[in-house]
Amino acid sequence: MALFGSNVSSEVGLRLLLCPLGSNVVIRTACCSVGIVLPVYSTFKAIEAKNQDEQHKWLLYWAAYGSFSVAELFTDKFLHWFPLYYHMKFAFLVWLQLPSVDGARQLYMNYLRPFLRKHQSRLDQFVNFFYSEMVKFVSNHESEIQLARTLFMKVLSSANHAVQVIIHPGQRQVNGSAIEGPPAQSETSESEDEE
Repeated sequence: MALFGSNVSSEVGLRLLLCPLGSNVVIRTACCSVGIVLPVYSTFKAIEAKNQDEQHKWLLYWAAYGSFSVAELFTDKFLHWFPLYYHMKFAFLVWLQLPSVDGARQLYMNYLRPFLRKHQSRLDQFVNFFYSEMVKFVSNHESEIQLARTLFMKVLSSANHAVQVIIHPGQRQVNGSAIEGPPAQSETSESEDEE
């Protein structure tokens, strides 16, 4: 079985090496990195630096990217098979961010802003209705949400503990501080062994 897994990983690696353009794995990872990871970090830096111009630039980017993501939600099922689709998506995401062309500003000012201004009253009604329904749902299901939150926190705590045990197998927690070495034997277990 290990031989089969080794052959599959070697074949995948070989295909990525020999034909990176035909591999959607590489280009989809690049799209995620350029479209989300880099802008999130850049947005963080703009917020922390309190740079109004950079914040405005990244707000425009997120408005353009969000609109693109909504459109892609409907069109991706039809277009993902199109040759070089993800390459064009990558180029579009780079175009949105390039300072020399300021694609996000162009998209926002020429298409998104006029569309949103034209339909603003209907969109406001929809958002208000959605928000009020969401508030009703949360208030009607507050106990279930609290239970789910408690369960999630317990699972997260257990997972964190499991990761700590895997990463640091020689440590144990005593009153919140890590202690090196194996756990000490208790006297009750020693007295049980003597009997």
